[in-house]
Amino acid sequence: MPTIAVDKAALFKALGHEYTTEEFDELCFEFGIELDEDTSTLDRPIINGKQEPAQLKIEIPANRYDMLCFEGISLMLNIFCGKTTSPKYRLAVPPNGELQTITVHEETSRIRPYVSGAILRNIKFTKDRYESFIALQDKLHQNLGRHRTLVAIGTHDLDTIKGPFTYEALPPEQIQFVPLNQTKSMNGAELMKFYENDKNLSRYLPIIRDSPVYPVILDSNRTVCSMPPVINSNKSRISVDTRNVFIEITATDKTKVEIVNNIIVAMFSQYTEDQFTVEPVNIISKHNHESRQAPDLTPRETQAEISYINGCCDLSLTGPEICSLLKRMSYTANPSSASSDLIDVHIPPTRADILHQCDIMEDVAIAYGFNRLPRFFPSKSATIAQPLMINKLSDIVRQEAAMAGWSEVMPLILCSHDENFAHLNRKDDGTKAVRLANPKTAEYQVVRTSLLPGLLKTIRENKHHSVPIKIFEVSDVAFKDLTLERKSRNERHFAAAWYGKSSGFEVVHGLMDRVMLMLKSAFMTSEEGLEGRGGADSAYWIDEVDDPTFFPGHAAAIHLRLGGKETVIGVFGILHPTVLENFEL
Repeated sequence: MPTIAVDKAALFKALGHEYTTEEFDELCFEFGIELDEDTSTLDRPIINGKQEPAQLKIEIPANRYDMLCFEGISLMLNIFCGKTTSPKYRLAVPPNGELQTITVHEETSRIRPYVSGAILRNIKFTKDRYESFIALQDKLHQNLGRHRTLVAIGTHDLDTIKGPFTYEALPPEQIQFVPLNQTKSMNGAELMKFYENDKNLSRYLPIIRDSPVYPVILDSNRTVCSMPPVINSNKSRISVDTRNVFIEITATDKTKVEIVNNIIVAMFSQYTEDQFTVEPVNIISKHNHESRQAPDLTPRETQAEISYINGCCDLSLTGPEICSLLKRMSYTANPSSASSDLIDVHIPPTRADILHQCDIMEDVAIAYGFNRLPRFFPSKSATIAQPLMINKLSDIVRQEAAMAGWSEVMPLILCSHDENFAHLNRKDDGTKAVRLANPKTAEYQVVRTSLLPGLLKTIRENKHHSVPIKIFEVSDVAFKDLTLERKSRNERHFAAAWYGKSSGFEVVHGLMDRVMLMLKSAFMTSEEGLEGRGGADSAYWIDEVDDPTFFPGHAAAIHLRLGGKETVIGVFGILHPTVLENFEL
């Protein structure tokens, strides 16, 4: 969960009460957040001759993006404590009546297809407000924006640039501007080279570096405002003295771009001259039918069942009582005229995490107080639990192997490409193994397609122990499968390895027979003097097989007939000497 550091004195002033650490910790717990640390009890550093102000470090749930800044925390806690009501956000046109526009060019579909924007007019920054404004952008970048891969925010001093604006995708050589906090003008390619060793910005360069075009925001004079997701222009930089802030947000995710826009303007519109007003921007994007006015601060309307809320919380609340509790969580709610079991709920634009009435129920429980909810042991389960069939089968195989005296091991699912193929005398045709795009080490390059490398590496690391070593594993392997949406599939496999002074072929054969017997599969034989069991519904037999992993003439494939269908379900044998050498055995 993200941790937000806020000034202790400023927060208590905003809340209108001086809490002790214990009291504030209790308030945080009741609201569903957690006080991680109060630095007033610690030795704080001296900065410019003054001791750093005491801070409260608060852990925020991953779904509450509206509380990633001082403004959001103070606002939500004040609403929760009944000291204020949920703000009514309004859209307001500028004095001249003409909205700013952002025209989106079709080429942006190749790199970052979505854009949104807004304007905060006549905003009053202080040093603390300005720092909070910048910090919120950073938190949104790291969390909701997934390090700017999904969403990138640009904020500009509107008085230094001139609309209408365009959002384009241009070759890097055609993008020329002075980056933020720099004095030298450079093009897109030069900028990439300039920042490749920068400890902060270098991590964002790969997002667009290999693209033939880079996204860019331009004003009416073709002045570059920003090159998302990397950096803004120095010309339009904002400061504490900025009065009109132009916000542009580019994204690869259509939903998240609007969530981020709503959160930023909602949190900082309280500092505008006309409080909680936002100037919208017209987005003109005809090629993908995304033309609209942004942001949309209209509360979402939904309904929740009173019986569902009471049933989940084991309460007997009335509709008006539930509505009163929801107001503490920044909702607007009223009993529905359509049914006595429904309430009409208006969800504020900052609560994108509300997706179902179970989320509303959770907030009702928070407002009521988790510690006040009835405590009892359920008389019956809400679900009928049973294992997945694949897991049930895996447990049967595990138990039988363990009872036969074999030890279970659990190696990693990742291995090197050579361990998965070359070390086993197998060739990679490129259609089986799932490769890691950017492996950190040569040891973890592919997702294993066989359990054998893990078993052999385990034996290698334990070969100083007394022999024989008998180990097995029941776990997943992965294969490419282009017919599936995720382009891969998992398979549950069973493997066993015997390491000793003899080959152990008959030992492994015996384990296989034991497992198949417990799975009620009969062994079919055509040996002289023995009666075959060809009539069984489930039967298996073995045939010699030529497998390069095993010594020639000492390997067998396991055939299974089930429900009239025959298939090869496995192989066992004596490992080839080169395989043993590759694994240092």
